Amino acid sequence: MTDDAAPPQTPPVDLESVEQLTRANQQITAALAQVIVGQKQVVEQLLVSILAGGHCLLIGVPGLAKTLVVRSLAEVLGLSFNRIQFTPDLMPADITGTDVIQEDRSTGTRELRFLQGPVFANVVLADEINRTPPKTQAALLEAMQEHQVTVGGQRHQLPEPFFVLATQNPIEQEGTYPLPEAQQDRFMFEIRVDYPTEDEEFDIVRQTTSRSPANLTAVLSPDELRRLQETVRQIPVADHVIRYALALARLTRVSADDAPEFIRQYVTWGAGPRASQYLILGAKAFAALHGRPAAGVDDVRAVAHPVLRHRVITNYNAEADRITTDNIVDWLIEHTPTHGAASSALEKLPQMFRQSS
Repeated sequence: MTDDAAPPQTPPVDLESVEQLTRANQQITAALAQVIVGQKQVVEQLLVSILAGGHCLLIGVPGLAKTLVVRSLAEVLGLSFNRIQFTPDLMPADITGTDVIQEDRSTGTRELRFLQGPVFANVVLADEINRTPPKTQAALLEAMQEHQVTVGGQRHQLPEPFFVLATQNPIEQEGTYPLPEAQQDRFMFEIRVDYPTEDEEFDIVRQTTSRSPANLTAVLSPDELRRLQETVRQIPVADHVIRYALALARLTRVSADDAPEFIRQYVTWGAGPRASQYLILGAKAFAALHGRPAAGVDDVRAVAHPVLRHRVITNYNAEADRITTDNIVDWLIEHTPTHGAASSALEKLPQMFRQSS
């Protein structure tokens, strides 16, 4: 095989499947609106992540309906749902399950039998994930990456599709354990759940104090969701869009020769290769949700903040100047050329100057 062999071709996207996905998005949004007031961007980002097959970390103060959003989304998608409340005394076996000895009453023989833990569900809500020690947090790593758990040397496959949606409280940090960077990197999105507007909060109070919650019905089945995930994978992306996503991720690294000055000033560690992958996958899902059969630069920009904000580690200078990772992503978007041709021209400038001298 030669070095210049062509990459494998992606099957052409089925336009009818893209239309089906767009209709499903409208149906899901309408169904969730019966129980969720506002939070449209949160719901959209959750859908993008699920269609791309990624996990989400939701950051928000208590009382912003994070659990309600996740549970309602699982119901509308026809997925099984389990909630795990993370506490300091939670053990790995409490999440994954464990082997127990059971006796066959008819024969009197005993055998080990695996009892599944709450991680065996399509959607797992890891509530306040940072309240449990790293050993228990690590129990989710294999599940998130491999969609399986290993207990007693035996591998047990998790149901498909499988998603971990974890929550954190950004205010109360006493008695918490910060997530390891390796685990944070496995979350496709970090979604910020903000306070509702005054009108939204008025509707929340009126709706939740006057009648019972609406009964949600499933819009999709797990098999249909998996087919839509395959559709997302087939969405084409031009090379210059991939280059743009690569540039956004690579420019966050302080060691990069072309890193902007604000990166060198405010960043300790930048995003790894997973950021580039998730930028493209997220752009594909975002484009498909809005009925576009191909992903462009604007779609990459639309998912840049939730993909990069937990992968860019700021330093003390940023804290002193009150610079957040969202500020840095804003500057990166302004700094990075939006077309591959423009980027290539910038790369050739030093060479052109050398030739003319």
